[in-house]
Amino acid sequence: MSKRYVTIWFPQLLTNWMVRHQPLLKNIPFAFSAPVHGRMIITTANTIAASAGIFPGMAVADAKAILPALQVSDDKPGQVIKLIMSFGEWCIRYTPITAIDPPDGLILDASGCTHLWGSEQHYLIDIIKHLNHFGYQVKLGMADTIGTAWAVTHFGQNNSIISSGNESAALLELPPEALRLEPLITEKLHRLGLKTISSFISMPRSALRRRFGKSLLLRLDQALGFEMEHIEPIHPLEIWQEKLVCFDPIRTAPGIEIALKQLLEKICHRLQKEEKGLRTATLKCHRVDGRIEQIAIGTNRASYNAGHLFKLFELKINTIAPDLGIELFVLEAAKVEDISALQETLWGEANVIEDLKIAELLDRISGRFGANSIHRFLPDEHYWPERSLKQASTLTEEPTTQWRNDQRRPIQLLSKPEPVEVTAPVPDYPPMSFRYKGKLHNIKKADGPERIEREWWLDSGLPRDYYCVEDEEGHRYWLFRAGHYDDEKLPAWFIHGFFA
Repeated sequence: MSKRYVTIWFPQLLTNWMVRHQPLLKNIPFAFSAPVHGRMIITTANTIAASAGIFPGMAVADAKAILPALQVSDDKPGQVIKLIMSFGEWCIRYTPITAIDPPDGLILDASGCTHLWGSEQHYLIDIIKHLNHFGYQVKLGMADTIGTAWAVTHFGQNNSIISSGNESAALLELPPEALRLEPLITEKLHRLGLKTISSFISMPRSALRRRFGKSLLLRLDQALGFEMEHIEPIHPLEIWQEKLVCFDPIRTAPGIEIALKQLLEKICHRLQKEEKGLRTATLKCHRVDGRIEQIAIGTNRASYNAGHLFKLFELKINTIAPDLGIELFVLEAAKVEDISALQETLWGEANVIEDLKIAELLDRISGRFGANSIHRFLPDEHYWPERSLKQASTLTEEPTTQWRNDQRRPIQLLSKPEPVEVTAPVPDYPPMSFRYKGKLHNIKKADGPERIEREWWLDSGLPRDYYCVEDEEGHRYWLFRAGHYDDEKLPAWFIHGFFA
C-alpha cells in the first residue's frame, strides 16, 4: 500500500481566529501588527483589508492612511504556533500521525485511514466541513508525497486529490514556489524565465545542481517520490492504541460502554498474543465541538483481561460529559509489561498476593476509593519500630529481609506514638492502668519490659521500655515508657500499637 499524505493550509488562520472570538469583526477590515526596528508593521490582514490594498510588511501608519477604518491589534508572539498545534491535536481523530507545517499548515499521514470515511473524497470533505464549521477557511490536497500534496494545496485547485503515479503531471503547471524552495532560488528561476516547474523539470540534473544547488533537486525528488521525506508527529505513535470512529455522535453512557468494550477487546487480544499486559490505560473521547474528555485507569499488575479492565473504566464513565456527542474514541495503553503464566486457583501453596484475583480485587478497590487507599508494607532492617517497616512500591516487590518473629509486634502500629496517662509501680513494673482518649483501661495481664534503644548512628534520644498489656475487656495494647525514673522527673508513657 502506497503512502497517502494530506496537507492542510489555513490562509487566514489568525484573522479567522479573531472573528471566531469577536464576531463583530466579520465585516470590518482589521489587521495584526508587530514592532520591527522601532516601527509597527502589518503581519497579517483579513480579506476585507487585503482587498483594500493592505498587505503584510506594510507600515501601520501607511495602512491607516490608505484605509482609515482599519482596526489594528497586536500580534502576540507564538499565537499562530499555539493555534496550529491545537488543530494538530484535533486532527488526531483522522490519523494518529499528525505534524505541524509552520507557520500555518498541517501534514497528515492518511495511509490506511480514508476507508473509514468511505473514500478519499469523503475523508477530505469531512475535514473541511468541520473546520469550516469552526469558522476557519482551509485548502487541502492529497497525494502520495508530502511535496506534491503541499504544492497542490498552496498553488493548485481547491481540495485536489492526486492519484498515485500522477505527481509529475500535477506539478508541471505550478510555479517554482510550489516546491518549497528558498526565495533566492525562486527569484533566480523567474529571472531566467523559468516560471513553471515544467520549464526546468526535464533539464539535465547536473546543470540544475550547478546553477541552483542541491536544494532544488532535493525538493523536486521529494515531490516526485524519489526521495523519502519524514515528518515529526505531534505525539509519538502509540504502539498499543486502538481507535473507533463514530459516524453518528455518541451522547449516552450505554453508547460509551459499547465503544469501550470493543476497544478493550481489540487491544487485549493484541496484548495476549504478544504475552503482555497493560498497567495504565487512557480512554480519550473526542467530542464534536473539538474538546477531549478522558478517563484513565491503572492496575497493580499487568493484565489483558478485558472484562476486568472494563470494570475499572466503568467506575469513571459517569465523569465523561459527551455534550453534543463523541465522534472518536481512542484507547491508549501508555504502560505495558510482559506477563507471565498465572496460577489458576485462588488459594494455593504460593503467596496469595501473587494471585490474579487478589490483584484484580485490589484494582477495583483502588479505582473506587483512590490509589492511596491500599498500602502494602515490607520489613526493613531496623530495630526502632517506626523504621522497622517500609511501604512497598509495587504489589510484586520482594522483601530484602524477614519479619521479626522473636518478639510480639502489634498488627496496627501508630505512625506517631500518642501520650497516655499511666499508673505504674516503680521502677520497672508494668502499668496497672492507663487512660487513652478519655477512657480508663484497667490492666489485667502484662508482659515486659522489652528494651529498645535508639539507633545511635541515625539519631539520639531516650530508650524505650515496651509492654504488651491486656485490659479487662480483653483488648491488647503496646505501651512504652520513654526513659528511666529519676528523682527530678517522671518518665512519659505512650501507646504505640494495637494487637488483634
